[in-house]
Amino acid sequence: MPSAFQPHRLRELRTQAGWSQADLADKIDSDARQVSRYEGGKVAPGLDTVVRIAETFDVAVDYLVVPDAPRRPLHAPTNALADQLTAFATLPPDDQAALLKVLDALVTKTKLRALTTDAS
Repeated sequence: MPSAFQPHRLRELRTQAGWSQADLADKIDSDARQVSRYEGGKVAPGLDTVVRIAETFDVAVDYLVVPDAPRRPLHAPTNALADQLTAFATLPPDDQAALLKVLDALVTKTKLRALTTDAS
């Protein structure tokens, strides 16, 4: 069964970073000859190496192994609002109600400001 590893993507990532095969090998705990084999499609890296490559370039693992996968970061950027919404669920009901009233007031204030600005 042929490997799903996408060697051209490894070469592309390495050259975009401006690294030699030896530079990349140092970063993924390998050697330059092995990186050359990966890029040439002669051998596919094991899962642990694919993960190290993904971490090194901050790309999702699927980008390295799925032909039509889009390039995405391995680690999603932090989303402060999503984190706060998760924390919101842990608040007691009366605190949740109070916070919803504050949010409603801020949204109403913003809408009113927009209406008065448009009317001017």
